[in-house]
Amino acid sequence: MTTIPEFFRIISHCDCPSVTPSRALVRARLEELAAFKPLTQGKTVAITVGSRGIADLPTILRHVVAELKDRGAEPLVVPAMGSHGGATAEGQREVLAGYGITPETIGCPIRSSMEVVELGTSPLGFPVFFDRAAFEADRVLVLNRVKPHTRFDGPIQSGLLKMLMIGLGNHRGAETCHRAIEEHGFPAVLRSACEIILAKAPIWGGLAIVENAREQTALLEAVSADAFFTREPALLEQARRLMPKLPFDRADVLIIDRIGKDISGTGLDTNVVGRKRDDHKAVGDERPRIRAICIRGLSPGSHGNAIGIGMAEFCRREAIEAMDREATVVNAMTSNHISAAMLPPDFATDREMLDAALAYTRSNSEPRVLWIRDTLHLEQIECSAAYLSEAMQRDELEIVVPPRSLPFDAAGNLPAHESLAPEGE
Repeated sequence: MTTIPEFFRIISHCDCPSVTPSRALVRARLEELAAFKPLTQGKTVAITVGSRGIADLPTILRHVVAELKDRGAEPLVVPAMGSHGGATAEGQREVLAGYGITPETIGCPIRSSMEVVELGTSPLGFPVFFDRAAFEADRVLVLNRVKPHTRFDGPIQSGLLKMLMIGLGNHRGAETCHRAIEEHGFPAVLRSACEIILAKAPIWGGLAIVENAREQTALLEAVSADAFFTREPALLEQARRLMPKLPFDRADVLIIDRIGKDISGTGLDTNVVGRKRDDHKAVGDERPRIRAICIRGLSPGSHGNAIGIGMAEFCRREAIEAMDREATVVNAMTSNHISAAMLPPDFATDREMLDAALAYTRSNSEPRVLWIRDTLHLEQIECSAAYLSEAMQRDELEIVVPPRSLPFDAAGNLPAHESLAPEGE
């Protein structure tokens, strides 16, 4: 066995502006949209909801539904998650239910279906598909978070437009667009597809959510349909500035308690771990540079989708045992990211996995190891003793637990990352 270093726990303090997603705020944003395109009584409004774990989404969605009803509209929710949920209508309902989003909790129907209509052919030569239930509504309200994408570059990444193209394309549209992206690149495909969608589908506008590093709503902005292309780049820059980050630029080993589709489209956020351009290393100016990633398990909200496990060098066996292979493979094939579903060497215990990772990285100096809950929750991080001197010199890093040995149990496993937080934190 290798020698496991001592670990200390830090809290990373950061600039975290936030707003309360109150009904009054939602009402104000919907009034802004109505000023651009009035909503008349009796109109059906399809509200899009994706597969990501957006902290305030259920609250915002309930307020949107209530406000639309007060205006005499007939709201309905349409899952906009491409092939996620196993590329089935029932699977996508289950994803929403996992977030507490059901007809009973939000007060309106959920129309989940893989049916699409073909809106036309892109100038790049691929067909553009759109969810049938959304297309048949009188209005479509696009509700989504804006943030950097885990694989695609460009001034527009994850947000309102991508949800129009891939989320509302369902399985067929997502698969078609991902293939086109391989040939033409994401920015060109996004623009060519979304110009058709905005021209032919009844898009009312969007509510864009930007979150801070604490997974709180930093901004809720109404965006008129004709401003999607011009407004999203600025929202993306705000999201990039506020998103969570690891506090150090280099690590020999990164231990992650859980990955999942509710955490990131690739299971773990490649922007956080420095692997957006290559599954197993940082490229160019990417930071941080991490030599080995160790995955302990899957999040319950991923429903067995283990996409991203192929980006790890090592994993716990229980992560593989929790995998829904069909859902994982469908997602990997649809997104043209087969390597993200490939299985790394697996180990029965945390101790065996960490021993292998430390032997693999073979650092000549004291090993630099970080341990996180997941790539969404980076407020508290376990750090090996090699980081102690630097951490003590940085004002934004607060040491809340001094160096101590990791609490392996008799079998060689660690407790959940969050269970080691000091009381009151």
